[in-house]
This record gives sequence, C-alpha cells and structure tokens, in this order.
Amino acid sequence: MIRILHKSSIKKHILPHLSKPKRGGTKHPHWEIVNAIIYKLKTGIQWYLLPVNSLIYKAKIKWGAIYHQFRKWTLDGSWERVFNGFLCSNKRFLDLSVAQLDGTQTIAKRGGQEVDYQGRKKAKTSNTLWLTDKQGLAVGFTPPIAGNHHDVYEAQKRIDSLVEQLKKSTIAVDGLFVNADAAFDSQTFRQACLKHQIHLNTPVNVRNIHDFQYNHNYFDELMYESRFVIERNNAWQDAYRTLLVRQDTSIKSWTAWHYIVTIIQWCRILKL
Repeated sequence: MIRILHKSSIKKHILPHLSKPKRGGTKHPHWEIVNAIIYKLKTGIQWYLLPVNSLIYKAKIKWGAIYHQFRKWTLDGSWERVFNGFLCSNKRFLDLSVAQLDGTQTIAKRGGQEVDYQGRKKAKTSNTLWLTDKQGLAVGFTPPIAGNHHDVYEAQKRIDSLVEQLKKSTIAVDGLFVNADAAFDSQTFRQACLKHQIHLNTPVNVRNIHDFQYNHNYFDELMYESRFVIERNNAWQDAYRTLLVRQDTSIKSWTAWHYIVTIIQWCRILKL
C-alpha cells in the first residue's frame, strides 16, 4: 500500500475531526480514504487516474467514491475542523517569539474563483498570505484572492481573517512580532496589523522612500534574519503538486488542500 503519511498519524490527528455518516457510508476504513486524498495532494494526479488498487487494502473501490468523500468533507467544514483541532492540541510546539509572513502566487490553469492575470508570472494566478512561527511551521493563511492584486490589497480584511483563524485555534496574536519583506511596507498594512497589536518588522520599500513617516519606522535587522524559514516553507509546499499548479476551480476545495498540507507538514517535521 502506498502511504504518504503514516497510518497512526492519520488516525490520531485527522480522523477524530472528520464528519461521519449517520448511517451507511463507505465500507472502507476512513484512514485509507484520507491516505488516498493525501496521495492526490502529493502527486497532483487527476482523480480518475488514482491507483486505487494500490491505495485501498483488500477491497475494490472506484476513484469517484474517494472524490465524493473529499468533497463531502470539504463542504461540511471537516478539513477546517481538522486544522483548528490539530493546532489547538499541538500549539505547545510553536515558537512565536517572532512570526513570518509572506505571499504566494499560484498559477491557475483552469481559472475559477479568485483568479486573474498576474503580469510578473505572465499567467492567471491566485494570491495567498501565509503565516509561520520562527521554526517555519505554518499557523495560518488567508483566503486566496485574484493574482492581479498586490499582497497588501484589502489589508484590513485579510489581516482580520487571519487573526480570526488563529483565534479558532486558540492562538493569541497580541504583541506578536512579524517579519515581512518590503512589499508589505505600507501605511495601510501597518495600521491593519496594529489594530490587532501585531508589530510589523519590514525593511523600507524604496517606492515609499519619499514618505517621511516610512523612514522613521523601526526595523530590526537581526530579527529579520529568521525570515528565510517561510521561504523554505513555501518551497516545501511546492513538492505537493496539487498546490504547485491550481486545478481546483472552487475556493472551498482549494482552501481544503491548504488545511491538509499544513497538517502533513507538522506531522513530518515534528514526527507526530
């Protein structure tokens, strides 16, 4: 049987938070279904090409049943519950002495919700902001927006959604120091962070050099040196082909994959 994540990790950290049918449902063990979904995430293979005979033990199943289960858990919010429950149980491993923030642009081949042309990528993309701790462990992300928008577009709305997500995982942000690159050096974004008592540590954006106030924002170079871990996190995610190129046209499905990859990252790095 092909396994991306160990059976015990799936049973301990994922299955308790997934919804279960009141009656009927699949006769196959749910951990095998989750394993097949993770295989799809890792390889980026199309659903109908899933090697179900190598993923499901001792029973015949069609790829449509696995897709149906993924879709069901997506629509009923199960993946979000897995994400929030997992972080609540394991937040003792976090090092939030300083956090890291960065945006990712993902090429969207099939279009869909929150997709638009991005000149730098020369393709239609979606834009997501990620937040990690000092070690590079992802603790939250914002809902994707169309790729033609800058990282600080609708800053207040995006920071509010990120903070709300962290609150669901019982992670406080008051007094949090956050490293971000010069693209986030804007008055609007700073004010959005300060509303939640988040202190932004970012170098001066040369486009704002004419602004007197920007030149007097404090920047800690030593603290900023730890920012490389979020770049490493983004590169690590590229190994999961479903996230490297977006094929999902709906926001809910695309967001579900982000929840799943975060759990996998924690389990593999911390050997949970």
